[in-house]
Amino acid sequence: MEFLQEYNLTGLALGACSFLIIGLFHPLVVKGEYYFGVRCWWAFLLLAIVSGTASLLVDGVFWQTLLGVLAFSSLWSILEVFEQRDRVRKGWFPANPRRVGKNDKNAERQA
Repeated sequence: MEFLQEYNLTGLALGACSFLIIGLFHPLVVKGEYYFGVRCWWAFLLLAIVSGTASLLVDGVFWQTLLGVLAFSSLWSILEVFEQRDRVRKGWFPANPRRVGKNDKNAERQA
């Protein structure tokens, strides 16, 4: 970490790591909804709670910031899982053929 601070690279490193974290969550949301449906939102909530708590407990602004980005990316992913379900219903993403109609009782009510 001293190297990053000595050459004023902390901001660039945080930006790059934030970009990677946010970029990682898009396929996680898509795959999570595909295999588990919207039930996977609990995993994102658990990750948000753990990383948010860890952000409060670790020393160093770099790690606190990264854990905070992870926590809020996880919270945002909860919303995205439900929006991904709607994207699948619209046909923008493929539905899992093993789950089609199985957990979509609410979809029938809404249609």
